[in-house]
Amino acid sequence: MTDMKPTIDKKKRLSVIWILPLVALAIGVWMVVHTKMSKGPVITIAFETAEGVVAGKTKVKYLNVNMGQVEDVTLNKGMDGVIVSVQLDPEAKHLLREDTEFWVVRARVGAGSISGLGTLLGGAYIELSPGEQAAGKYHQFTGLESPPLTPAGAPGVKLNLYSTKAGSVSEGDAVLYNGYKVGRVEGMGFDAKRKQVHYDVFIDAPFDQLVNSSVRFWNVSGVEINASASGIEVVTGSLDTVLLGGIAFGIPDGLTKGDPLENGAEFDLYDTYSDMQDQPFVFHADYVMEFEQSLRGLLPGAPVEYRGIPVGYVKDILFDDVVANRGEGYEDNRPIPVLITIEPGRVGLPDTEESVEIMKASIARNVVVGMRGSLETGSMITGSLFINIDYRTGAEPAKLGETLGHASIPTVQVGLDKLEEQISSFLTKMNDLPLDETMASINGTMTAMTDTLNSMDTLVQDVNRQKVGAELVKTLEDTQRMLRSFGPGSSAYQAIEGSMNKLNETLYNVEALTRTLNDKPNALVLPMNYPEDPQPGANN
Repeated sequence: MTDMKPTIDKKKRLSVIWILPLVALAIGVWMVVHTKMSKGPVITIAFETAEGVVAGKTKVKYLNVNMGQVEDVTLNKGMDGVIVSVQLDPEAKHLLREDTEFWVVRARVGAGSISGLGTLLGGAYIELSPGEQAAGKYHQFTGLESPPLTPAGAPGVKLNLYSTKAGSVSEGDAVLYNGYKVGRVEGMGFDAKRKQVHYDVFIDAPFDQLVNSSVRFWNVSGVEINASASGIEVVTGSLDTVLLGGIAFGIPDGLTKGDPLENGAEFDLYDTYSDMQDQPFVFHADYVMEFEQSLRGLLPGAPVEYRGIPVGYVKDILFDDVVANRGEGYEDNRPIPVLITIEPGRVGLPDTEESVEIMKASIARNVVVGMRGSLETGSMITGSLFINIDYRTGAEPAKLGETLGHASIPTVQVGLDKLEEQISSFLTKMNDLPLDETMASINGTMTAMTDTLNSMDTLVQDVNRQKVGAELVKTLEDTQRMLRSFGPGSSAYQAIEGSMNKLNETLYNVEALTRTLNDKPNALVLPMNYPEDPQPGANN
């Protein structure tokens, strides 16, 4: 029997025992991948403060449905805010867009509303509001410090209002149309570039159709009182707007419905309804008029009229600008420029930029054919002045000029100023007349006539002695009587002397009148107030 040798297999084989770890590893990887894929995205939200936000507890909600939870809260690198890390659920992934908004919902008590009372028991939470843009891979957001007054994507129109002062309008105030609430003030701030207060206003649909290029906005907060000859008129808004503030809008009297507007349109916010009616137009052109006479009584806001029809108002008196820009060749007696604003809407043209260009071309043509500006008295009682534009016959040829960067309309002097100038010119000419020499000449003539009269008396006596003819004697006697009528004691001499005295007195009174009108233009209506005589020993 032959010996059997064992067969040795040198190939390495995987032990069956290793199958279990491999299966466990595969299951672990699958679980990790499944867990990773089953979770939603992790995002970060920047807030100014973490008030009410607690890691591992604060929820993220949309329409009061849980969409995730805050995982961590840390300070930002600048140490001036916080970064909140949020783990969202998978179904919230499509809500992340570039304009998605987040804010902390907590109990808030404001002047116009109370919100977030439910958080007193359940705690604060973060509200999510998806934007209108397409979904994408966005993971970093900046949270709002207060809830938006209008949900993102709400139908309506957003407007920008500007005012020279803040007044009583604030965020959250109502926007009214005929007393009915149609929108709200979403926010306010100060525009440093324009140096005006800026308001973000939203008008809800379908009321956004009421807004067009002709509407004007005014503040209806508080009470407006107007006193006139017809009595006292009190204008107020609703009780809410009186106490809390608000804005109203409408189309001013005399304007028609304008063109539709898009988001972001800009409007001025007037202080009162009366201010809106007085200045209802947006488009205008500025001109400068230079006046050589006194501007006492001319104030910003004074009317600018064309043949009695208001076409604009005085915007500013540019005396400071003239002084600031003076250089070589500057003359202290140069005319003072007045900046005026002319609005085409006041003369029936549409309140558009095209109407402004039409008006500019018309003014340029009319200046060439004699249209001039003048400074005239609006009230003899108050001494107020206004600017009148009219055609002047015989005006010197002129055309539009340029002053301080504005087109300038030539001016003329009329009214009391023109009368004062004529009186001054007359007085100057009268002062230049040689009245003293004239009186001396008249006196010399009278003396000569007296000597001639005496000579004629002697001649008559000689003629009588020499028996000259009767006709010659009669002629000499008539001449003698005529010369006696001009003698120093005669009525003709006294009449001439009295006339000269009255002329001097009249010239003195005219000169006094000119000085009075220059100091007080309303002196023709109101009496002068002379100071009382001083009392001896009053200071003792």
